[in-house]
Amino acid sequence: MYLLIFVLWLIFNGKLTLEIVLFGLALTAALGLLAKLLLGYGPKKELRIYRMLPLFLVYLAVLFWEVFKANLSTMGRVLRGRRSVESTLVRIRVDLKTDFARYILANSITLTPGTLTVESKGNLLTIHCLHPSLLENTENGVFVRLLRRMEDIHD
Repeated sequence: MYLLIFVLWLIFNGKLTLEIVLFGLALTAALGLLAKLLLGYGPKKELRIYRMLPLFLVYLAVLFWEVFKANLSTMGRVLRGRRSVESTLVRIRVDLKTDFARYILANSITLTPGTLTVESKGNLLTIHCLHPSLLENTENGVFVRLLRRMEDIHD
């Protein structure tokens, strides 16, 4: 983080002088201290973030693909008319350890067309969907598997 902040400082200044470098180092140190005091940030946390980054990028790619597929499915159901829409509430139990992972999962489901996370209590998610088939394999689906792997890296 420190190196990234310092490099961004140099890039945004557009020129390289001794004053800019020294001020950038002081600013980077101050921001690092602030992050440590307020957010508990440190080198170990930064290493975990770097190790998790490739998996997070895979998660985003999968999310975009699932949103695309759900768009096509939802559009087809809407165009076919009332018979293909079976609006229902579904409760699923997910075995994710952290609140943050459950938060990411709930918002990923909500971003996917045709589904909306209505409630999240502990490991139980209540989801409204246009058709139950939109939630096939959600409990042990690709989102949950990737989030579990991210939690394992984070521990």
